[in-house]
Amino acid sequence: MTAAEPAPAEPAPAPAPSGPAVVEIPPARGLPQVNRAFGVVLTSTTVVTAILFYFGWSRAYYFYDYFGVDTSLLGLTTTDYLQLSVDGLFVPLAIAACAVLAVLWIGVRLPTGRLRASRFLTYAVPAAGVLLLANGLSAIVWQTPFNRRLAVAPLCLAAGAVLLVLAVRRTRTDASDGIAALDWAVVFVLVGLALFWAANDYSAAVGRSRAEQLVGQLPTFPDATLYSAASLSFADPRVRETTCEDPKATYGFRYDNLKLVLQSGGQYLLLPTGWSPRDGTAILLPRTDSTRFDFTRADATVEPPPTC
Repeated sequence: MTAAEPAPAEPAPAPAPSGPAVVEIPPARGLPQVNRAFGVVLTSTTVVTAILFYFGWSRAYYFYDYFGVDTSLLGLTTTDYLQLSVDGLFVPLAIAACAVLAVLWIGVRLPTGRLRASRFLTYAVPAAGVLLLANGLSAIVWQTPFNRRLAVAPLCLAAGAVLLVLAVRRTRTDASDGIAALDWAVVFVLVGLALFWAANDYSAAVGRSRAEQLVGQLPTFPDATLYSAASLSFADPRVRETTCEDPKATYGFRYDNLKLVLQSGGQYLLLPTGWSPRDGTAILLPRTDSTRFDFTRADATVEPPPTC
């Protein structure tokens, strides 16, 4: 008969870790349901087309507003607005894609469910969220040096909303799935509206910037010589009117020093050579059988005849 073997000794307790505290972050309850709901909305062709149309309209509105022309007079089509939206959305979409990749990469690198945080971060995260949210919302009422720059206010609004919900999730662990889903839904709405706001501001800025570029390149545009059956009496003194001597001429008047900017909706948008936003006049001319155009390269040496 063998003697009973001694029971194994219990392992000594591990020493308490030193340094920053380990904070347990609860899983993102309710987030998958909200992701699916917003995914269905954003993948709708109608919604995407409406968003692209709006940003194209915004880009066109501020572009032609620079010349003092209302876009509703130009007869731009839905296709025109969709094409223009690419110019106003390319940079915001590129930045958003890079931001999503950065978040995904950081999420893979960080430990799942655990985050080492100091007491300073415990209070700094919600405080920063409140300050950013307040700075973004303040731009709705008045402009300050902290919110007047391009896209600063909407991006502060989005970042503040995200930081606040992260801070709340760390302190409130007993919320139901419905409450958690409502939290994330509100955050998605706020962030979506903020990004929409930022993209709209950028699209408007692109429209004004493209208009300024066009004015700088206007001298290189082909010279447009307009012939008309009747006197058009342009108010801008830079447009030179010449009366034809032949009384039987189909077109009795010629107009020089014009640049064609757009033909749309049965109308021509013309600018005088040397147009400037301080004293320039934009000309909107309907397309009829009583007018015609001749075009000459801007660097051509051909001089217009003294008469028609």
